Amino acid sequence: MSTNFEPSFIRYLAAKQTVDDRALNHAVWKALVRALPSQSPAHPLQVLEVGAGIGTMIERLIERGVLRCATYTAIDADADNIAELERRSLKWGETLGLRAAAGEQRVCLEDETRQLTIAAQVTDVLDFSARAHGERTWDVLIAHAFLDLLNLPRALPHLLALLRPGGLFYFTINFDGATILEPGLDPALDAEIERLYHQTMDERVTHGEPSGDSHTGRRLFHLLRQAGGEILEAGSSDWVVYADRAGYRDDEAYFLHFIVETLRGALSDHPQLADRRAEFEAWIDRRHRQIEEGTLVYIAHQLDFVGRMPEASQKRDTISAT
Repeated sequence: MSTNFEPSFIRYLAAKQTVDDRALNHAVWKALVRALPSQSPAHPLQVLEVGAGIGTMIERLIERGVLRCATYTAIDADADNIAELERRSLKWGETLGLRAAAGEQRVCLEDETRQLTIAAQVTDVLDFSARAHGERTWDVLIAHAFLDLLNLPRALPHLLALLRPGGLFYFTINFDGATILEPGLDPALDAEIERLYHQTMDERVTHGEPSGDSHTGRRLFHLLRQAGGEILEAGSSDWVVYADRAGYRDDEAYFLHFIVETLRGALSDHPQLADRRAEFEAWIDRRHRQIEEGTLVYIAHQLDFVGRMPEASQKRDTISAT
């Protein structure tokens, strides 16, 4: 394993920004852009992102011109993530030519054509949705690489209830059951590690309740409709990371080292690998060496969704019909 590797979740989130940029489904992105309501200083778009991390989705939306006049509420349970989000937003706001100012847990970015306010909060998503229940004030709800960490059948209706009638949801990088590392080392062990790793997602418990699903992507089709959402577009958003002649792009070697260490952390004490502990550790070390050699290819299958909640009149019609 590389002696330079130091685990940092914040650096991992920053390193995967370029991976996400390639992965995000273009048809789903375009459907979101088409569906967005108009924005103006008098009527800024109200956006809520849950599990916002260090703010890479905010940056992407502003940099690509999707957000021009908006109030962006970003929540995350990790205080370090939110602090980094605020720090980064000031830095890249200025890089994009926006006047940047911070105060009272808000970052304001503006120029002659754009007015953007980022309000970041350290809070648990379910606590936030419980406090905001019934307000229905947001035009857009975003969850990026986050929904597969929740008890989705329970959480999704509460999240969608935060949207105003006709509001949009944009749910991206939802894991869907494939973790691929090539070239293979031992076909049987490779398959067993993938199976057990996905099993840890399915069996994960947080605060006494299930909190994950290795097939979140495909199950969202049913769960969104069950919660009253209309899917406007859906498509794959696979992570594909490989090295070319110049090596891995940007900081993506670190991203891969972090993924391999995540596998180690999830499975190092797994009872089904108890008799193969040394073999598993050798497997992990070999994967790290593959990264250092520039030979490891990593693929993870995921799905993106954009959709809309029904207008108030449609909800009344549905209730009347039942």
